[in-house]
Amino acid sequence: MTRRSDCPISNVLDHVGDKWSLLILRDLMFFDKNTYSELQNSVERMATNILSSRLERLEKDGLITKQTDAKDKRRKVYRVTRAGIDMLPILLEMIAWSCKHEPETNTYPEFYAALQKGREELIHDLTMKLVANLE
Repeated sequence: MTRRSDCPISNVLDHVGDKWSLLILRDLMFFDKNTYSELQNSVERMATNILSSRLERLEKDGLITKQTDAKDKRRKVYRVTRAGIDMLPILLEMIAWSCKHEPETNTYPEFYAALQKGREELIHDLTMKLVANLE
């Protein structure tokens, strides 16, 4: 991928600078959605062409993997990689910011309460859960 600049923020935006990519990561990390159909049935109702292109991009960028489901060889399963898991604190901070500045958006009260109680503990617990799914 060609970078627009050497700015770290610009670099991150090159990987996940659209809302759909962040929502896919959200669903994979927080809601245990792992298949194309589960991701497509999210509240935001992403168009199929957008979902396909974002999944391909996230996989190409090393943030997710696509594997054949062991139970159903026709189905693909998506999981976050270690690089994707490293985005967890960013997503949690986005939740915290939104809940603080627009409280009506607090549809994740358990995450927000846990963030307020102890960010490091929440990040550790969620990271361990996601890493366990990799194995």
